[in-house]
Order: sequence, then C-alpha cells, then structure tokens
Amino acid sequence: MPLTKDKKGAIIKKFQKKTDDTGSCDVQIALLTQRINELTEHCKTHAKDRHSRYGLIKMVGQRRRLLNYLAETDRKRYTKILEELDLRK
Repeated sequence: MPLTKDKKGAIIKKFQKKTDDTGSCDVQIALLTQRINELTEHCKTHAKDRHSRYGLIKMVGQRRRLLNYLAETDRKRYTKILEELDLRK
C-alpha cells in the first residue's frame, strides 16, 4: 500500500530543514525508510512476490547511498537521522 498524502506530509514536516524543503537527504531517507518498512511487511506475508522484493532491494540500496553521502558531508545530521529512524550502523 503506498504512502497516503497525510502520512507523507507528516514525515516531510518532521524531517524538513525549512518550510519548502521536500528533497533534502533527511526527507528522502525518512520517506524511503517508511516505504521500506511497509514493503518488508508485504514481503513477509507474500513470500513468492519476487517483483516487490526486487523493488525493496533497490530502495534499500538508494537509502544506503543517501546515508553514505550524508555521513561524508555532515556527520552530525547523519547520526541524528540514524537515531530518529532507529536505523543501525
């Protein structure tokens, strides 16, 4: 199930740096994390859905690249987003 408009808006408001910020690394990582969590639950119940699993793997890779970029550019924001989203590293 895709993200609803309200849920997506709430995530953007929580992680944006200024009022019109919808594309910063923080926001993108938070949105990807939400989609990954929902798709993980889907894959648990539908084990043979290979197409969704492929999309999940692509999203995890994209999030990993964004986190690596954030770790190189701004270590403080990187650790903050890891704590807020409860990601391990």
